[in-house]
Amino acid sequence: MKPFFAALLFFIVVTINVTYGQKSVNKVKFFTDTSTVNATLTLNIKKMLTKKDKVGIIFPATFSCKLGDSLNINDNMEVEVRGHFRRAYCYMPPLKLIYKHNPAAAFYRLKSLKLVSSCMPSRDDEQNLLKEFIAYKIYNMITDKSFRVRLLNLSYQDSSGKKKTITEHAFLMEDINELAKRNNCTDWTDKKFGTEATDRRQMTIVAIFEYMIANTDWSVPVDHNIKLIHSKSDSTSRPYVVPYDLDFSGFVNTNYSIPDERLGIETVRQRLYRGFPRTMEELNAALDIYKQQKENIYALINNFNLFTHATKKELTDYLDEFYQTINNPSEVKRTFIDHARIQ
Repeated sequence: MKPFFAALLFFIVVTINVTYGQKSVNKVKFFTDTSTVNATLTLNIKKMLTKKDKVGIIFPATFSCKLGDSLNINDNMEVEVRGHFRRAYCYMPPLKLIYKHNPAAAFYRLKSLKLVSSCMPSRDDEQNLLKEFIAYKIYNMITDKSFRVRLLNLSYQDSSGKKKTITEHAFLMEDINELAKRNNCTDWTDKKFGTEATDRRQMTIVAIFEYMIANTDWSVPVDHNIKLIHSKSDSTSRPYVVPYDLDFSGFVNTNYSIPDERLGIETVRQRLYRGFPRTMEELNAALDIYKQQKENIYALINNFNLFTHATKKELTDYLDEFYQTINNPSEVKRTFIDHARIQ
């Protein structure tokens, strides 16, 4: 009888794996695919909006979409409201889509995904959402140690029937553990680090990117809008910094973003370098990456058909200022050395 039960068990396991394999979303291809996903998120929106200020509440939901020509997805999952400022200020708060409790879900292997949506249901807010999406795509061109994102045309459907369906663009961010894994790293949560205690080369790249998009809303020591990942193969190495939450940047330029008054700038459109001093050799090595990707970055913006003509011009003009700075050695010294942070 033992061979029979062994064969039966094998058959069951294989059947389950095949079934899940046919339905499972490839966690790598999902974020490297550049097409927009048409999707529907169904939950009790009225209840979620009423309780969005309460931390830790989980709402049952369904996420439906079609990937490719044959994969129709209708996943039962959970939703949690996340974030800080946008959670309180925006009509539709940022959400976390949680799949890890349903092994049968097509998105199960993608674990928990952050969903970033427009702050308010307006044309300007949608353009801002798309700007933030493109900012992530730009940073993908600079370094692999960056969050991958996938654009959605998302309908929010109220399961109670008390709210009208809202359809707008949004995007999903990959899980930090997946980002770490593809960089042969692990998510670092053991302890906090000072800015200069992280990997020096990567920190230089990050600080220049934040200057490029005029984002001052980040801090390594207090884990504000950054994640740390650490090499699996070198336990003595310093952690790498990965930025996220870019809506307070001058590049996105939302109507609610204002700089910290302690920084001495009047608007988020004013660039301020928040990195520490580097040698010209270190700066040139990092800046060369940005120079090499310039044409690709501008092409990304100009070929993105969801941007209005005005948005394309606004963003390319804004980046022109950045490239004028980094192509001028005296300006590089003034910006990234003379005016760098000292504490």
